[in-house]
Amino acid sequence: MKISLNWVKQFTDIDLSVDELVTKIGAQLGAVEEVIDLGAKYKDVVIAQIVEKKDHPNADKLAIYQAQVGREELVQVVCGDKNLQVGDKVAWIQPGAVVPSTHDKEPFTMEARPLRGEVSNGMFGSGAELLLNDNHGRVVALDTPADPGTLFADAYELNDFIVDIENKMFTHRPDCFGILGVAREIAGIQNSAFKSPDWYLKSLDRVKPGKTKLPLDVRNQAGELVPRFMAVAMADVKMGDSPLIIQSYLSRVGLKSINNIVDVTNYLMILTGQPLHAYDYDKVKERSGDMPVLIARKAGAKEKIRLLNGKEIAFDDPAILIATDKEPIGVGGIMGGADTEVDENTKNIILECANFDMYSIRRTAMKYGLFTDAVTRFNKGQSPLQNDIVLEEAVATVQYVSGAHVASDVFDVKTQLQKPAPVKVTNGFINVRLGLDLPAEDMARLLENVEFMVDVHGDELSTAPPFWRTDIEIPEDIVEEVGRLYGFDHLPVVLPKRTIKPAQKDNLLDLKTRIRDVLAKAGANEVLTYSFVHGNLLDRVGQDKTKAFELSNALSPDLQYYRLSLTPSLLEKIHPNIKAGYDEFAIFEIGKVHIKGLLDDKNGENVPRELNRIALVFAASPKAQKSYQGAAYYQANTYLHKVLNTFVGQGALTMKPLHEADFGEHLLIQQMTTPYNPERAAVLVKNDLVVGVVGEYRTDVARSLKLPAYTAGFEIFHSFLMADPAELYTPISKFPKVEQDISLKVSGDQPYQPLFDELLAGLHELSDENLKTSLMPLDIYKKDGNKHFTFRLSAAHYGKTLKAAEINQLLDKLADRAKQKFNAERI
Repeated sequence: MKISLNWVKQFTDIDLSVDELVTKIGAQLGAVEEVIDLGAKYKDVVIAQIVEKKDHPNADKLAIYQAQVGREELVQVVCGDKNLQVGDKVAWIQPGAVVPSTHDKEPFTMEARPLRGEVSNGMFGSGAELLLNDNHGRVVALDTPADPGTLFADAYELNDFIVDIENKMFTHRPDCFGILGVAREIAGIQNSAFKSPDWYLKSLDRVKPGKTKLPLDVRNQAGELVPRFMAVAMADVKMGDSPLIIQSYLSRVGLKSINNIVDVTNYLMILTGQPLHAYDYDKVKERSGDMPVLIARKAGAKEKIRLLNGKEIAFDDPAILIATDKEPIGVGGIMGGADTEVDENTKNIILECANFDMYSIRRTAMKYGLFTDAVTRFNKGQSPLQNDIVLEEAVATVQYVSGAHVASDVFDVKTQLQKPAPVKVTNGFINVRLGLDLPAEDMARLLENVEFMVDVHGDELSTAPPFWRTDIEIPEDIVEEVGRLYGFDHLPVVLPKRTIKPAQKDNLLDLKTRIRDVLAKAGANEVLTYSFVHGNLLDRVGQDKTKAFELSNALSPDLQYYRLSLTPSLLEKIHPNIKAGYDEFAIFEIGKVHIKGLLDDKNGENVPRELNRIALVFAASPKAQKSYQGAAYYQANTYLHKVLNTFVGQGALTMKPLHEADFGEHLLIQQMTTPYNPERAAVLVKNDLVVGVVGEYRTDVARSLKLPAYTAGFEIFHSFLMADPAELYTPISKFPKVEQDISLKVSGDQPYQPLFDELLAGLHELSDENLKTSLMPLDIYKKDGNKHFTFRLSAAHYGKTLKAAEINQLLDKLADRAKQKFNAERI
């Protein structure tokens, strides 16, 4: 937001130097990005008055002017604009002066030099050269009573400083997107009382109909999306340039002059923060039925409009359109249509002053790439209570600059408009939060300086925000206002008190850190993906996207839904990494998932429950796969058991084939296991509850996501790892560890997991506190219709050295147990 200090000074005094003011603005209002000394661009430009004109003897397109630049001083200037007349005042850019339009680029310094044999002492400035408009070919005829020799900057108040304040600092302050709002705040931070102009505080009843009557109808068919829709027709408009003072103030804040009507709408937008739009009445009439009509409504599917910037839009979202009863003529709150543009041939106009839903404006602007000054203001939530006031001022200003008069009723189509509700707060509430000891009366004065109405009853302040303060709703808002206006730099600098007790460890964060350490040491790499996914990804892995929360205003078209599990997000990353030349890798993520039906009641609102998960995927290209024995399932299972052995130990979980698992109506488990191949995956079960899944993926999932054949992974819940944590440290026995293998032959249809679980259960029964054992599989193979399983037993005693006979006895008991239950033969 660019602020002209001279414009601000029209409404409040500034008692500080520019540097002091900028410092104060940065501390109490918003971050200052840049300060521009505007007067430096015009320091050698002088007002001159033409006293003689004659044709150039050697050039038909040039004229020679004698111009008075002081009481008696005359200069000769050769100029290509032959329309100037004796008595006209112009801006003379004298020899040695830099042309203002080149000041910040490659400075062009004027000099006295001959043009076709006649000396020209400098030049007369055009609108473009003086940074007023885009007209390069015509010298500006000045409309000032200033005497020749007066500095151009003095005559048009251009000895000015432009302060550029970061827009994001005003995101919650729509009133500060106007000069009036910033002037009010500058008064407030100087501890001065501000009073808005009379015309801004209430209607002065200045809209009087003239002799011409123009039929017009105004309707709102967009409901709450357009809280207020106002318009009035004006007749007998004389188009032309706006006064130079208006052009100069527009140019200071980055806007170029168009014509007197458009300049008025832009001038008042910058002044008040309220955008306006002017339509050519006769062009609207041509595009209407029996009567010219303006209708605010939602866009229809594929409805098209050509905008003022030349861009054609075909709508497929419910944007707000301004239309006649036949066709659209503008995008509400964003930009007008090219077919109803006000131009040099315009005779009658319609002035529109409306208020639009900020969220709708933001969605439409983002969707179609339409970013205008109007969007900047409307998407901050301008107050609809100022529309009638601004429209009245616009009518009065248009009458002044064009001689037009009101030719219709003032239409005001509105929903129920509410003034900001009073907020009650005590000075104790404010002082406790700011660390101050201000009396209630001092707080009231600070607020009244920026036009709050404040009643003080003892220690209580009843504050009525002005109509333009749409951001004041709760007592904490008053705390912020008092702190900001008083000056946060005046607050006491005191370190907060805190206990010297150690901070309590966050168990969840500690668990995540330990999981990362385990998987990273195993060679896996952590990735972080979005919690949102595209609906197509859910379809490709077979998940039901109707069970996922859909975002109504997604950050991107690729981020439409909350994910139902972590696995699809990881699978989506496999093919790009394989293609990039990474032949084998394991990636994992620790994150959150959500599903419909699982909500948390926080602060009285039902919000999606966050479910913590860990997921890993291992993949190897066909070339790298040759170095691995067995199926990809076992690689994923190896990573999984490194986690399980660290946190829950052997025997805490059982595994069941996925195709034998019955989840009932448990949607969470259904969606988690959907991507996995039921014949090549298993679920993890603890106390009859499914807590995870490990395995390879369905063929259609692999094909859809271009996964290599050697790909598998797992996904498990956090909660069961936290519920029964294993010992972090187990001392090593001072006696040697013994390892011995056992091989068992079983029938060819015997699954691995039940046999392993039975051996593990037997070990736990045979072990005691002094004997620590573990069991791990070595190989599985088929021969003559049977399966051969080989396991390695590790045993360590904490009181003695184990003997071979003791280990053999232990293995014999395990073999007997396997024989009794599975008819297993030891080989």
